Formats: sequence, C-alpha cells, structure tokens
Amino acid sequence: MRYIAKQWFVLLTLLVFLAVIITLTMTTGDFKMTPAQFIRTLFGYGDTTETMILYEFRLPRLLITVFSGIALALSGALLQSITKNPLADPGIMGINAGSGFFIALLMIFIPVDSNNFVYILPLLSMIGAIITVIAVLKLSYEPISGINPVKMILIGVGLSTALAGAMMMMTSTFNKEDVEFITKWLSGDIWGDSWPFVLMIATIMALTIPYIIYKLNVLNILNTHDHISTSVGIDLPVARRNIVIASVVLCASAVSVCGSIAFVGLISPHIARRLVGSRHQKFIPVTIVLGAILLSFADMVGRLFITATNIPAGIVVSIIGAPYFLYLMRKNL
Repeated sequence: MRYIAKQWFVLLTLLVFLAVIITLTMTTGDFKMTPAQFIRTLFGYGDTTETMILYEFRLPRLLITVFSGIALALSGALLQSITKNPLADPGIMGINAGSGFFIALLMIFIPVDSNNFVYILPLLSMIGAIITVIAVLKLSYEPISGINPVKMILIGVGLSTALAGAMMMMTSTFNKEDVEFITKWLSGDIWGDSWPFVLMIATIMALTIPYIIYKLNVLNILNTHDHISTSVGIDLPVARRNIVIASVVLCASAVSVCGSIAFVGLISPHIARRLVGSRHQKFIPVTIVLGAILLSFADMVGRLFITATNIPAGIVVSIIGAPYFLYLMRKNL
C-alpha cells in the first residue's frame, strides 16, 4: 500500500506541474490571457479573438508537444526494457536519421514544396523510419537466439551516423527554402502544429498504447533473464519484434511532426524508475507524464522565455538532457 500511495503521489504531483506548464503556455505570449480567460475560452465562452488564438494556434501546438513527449518517452522506455540497456534511446534504432534521410531523398528526386505539401511529410517520415528499423532488425537477427539486443544497438548507432552524414551531404543540392526546412527539422523544431497533425498522432497513440498496456506483464518478464522468459512460454523473437515495432511507430509519429528530438526517450524512463521503481505498471504512467512535461516545458521555454526568436524545442531538450546523459554514461560504463 505504501508503494501504491507513493506512485499516486508522484503522479498527482507531476500532473499538477504539467497543468502549470499548460496554463503558462496558453496564457503567455504576444497575446496575453488570464487563467480565467483561458478556462472560459476553452469551454466555448471566449470572444472571437480569444477563441481564434486558442483553438487555431496555441491548443494544437500544445497537444502536439504533449502527445509527442508521451510517444518519445514511451518509445524509449520500451527500448530500454527489451534491450536491457539503460542508455537505449529511440535514436539508436535510426528513427530520427531514417526519417530525415527519407525526406531529404524525396526533396532531391521528387521536389516537394514543404509549405504546400506538409501534410504528406509525416507519412513519408514514418515510412523512412520503419524502413531503417527493418534494416536494423534484419542485420541484428541471429538464427538461434533471434534479435541480439547488443548487436541491435551497435548497428543502429552505426546506421544512424551513416544516414545523418549522407543527409548532410545531400543538402548541398537543395534550394534555400528546403535547406531551411531540413535544418529546422534536424534541430527539433515543432512545425506540425495544426489539427490534422494532432489527429494523426492521437490516432496512432490510441491504437498503440492499449497494446503496450496489455503487454506490461510481458515487459516485466522480458526485463529479466532470457531463460526466465522462455521458461514461462514467451516467444522471445516475436515478443521483441512486436514491441520494437510499437516503439518505432510511436517515435516515428512524434519525430515526423517535431523533427529530430533527442534525450526525451532516454531520461524520462530513468527518472520514472528512480521515483517509483522498475515495475512497468508503476513507472510507465510516470514516464508518460514526464515525457509530456519535458517536451512541453522545452517548447515553452524556447518560445517565450529565452529570446524573441524561437529556439527549437529539440535544442532546449538537448541542453537539459546532455548533462544527465553524461551522468548516466559515467554511472553505467
């Protein structure tokens, strides 16, 4: 009972912190609102200007950052569990590099005006990420034991580096507008801040998260020794493959609208485990809230409190996450 009470206390505390961030995001900026105006407008009682500002600009961006933070954090938690590697992150699977490389390739061979065709880019980004991950899984597969977690990480890092280098080389053939778009995408600029993107990522999460909840007990077992997993009847190759696919779909949907954002999937699960323990039923809900807090906080700070020129959320997250990553490196290596 004491541990359950601790989990609920942590969750409620984090939800209050998230509510504060949401209120600040919705009420600050060039057009000021009081919290009372925000609540009133949210429920349909604001004037025309307040309604337009909230529903056309601020609310879609907020939902994108919250949903993307959840997707990235949950993706990182899944990868860390199945690889048993505390430094695992969605980036090691080539998701970010695969998405960016596919978009860059498209712009070279089928010139796309990012201003006119932005609604197809999330789909293209996801296709690129999935192709890259399939390559990583194929190369890390061993006939007897299935997917080798250590080999998967090494191949993922190598492939990500190669794709990122190739993408930077290809940008030399772009026009100024496309180079600017790719540069913003690489820096983690949240560009897909409109309702169609909200619907896209919300649909993917609604289809994926119930499956993950259903597999929480399996994740607990997979996080132990492989012999234990096999002894209780778990098909290790199939279980790992399915969970990796769920992780990839979540992360690719977030990356497609937020660009290349690192560290959210790395540090959120670590902090959650420190707060409530390593059992998935306990730390996964905390991880979800932490991911939403981290990305929405980074976006708020980058847009409102640093300079008049917006700083991409990915850069702010990197400033926050890099010291923690170095701490984890020192602790685990």
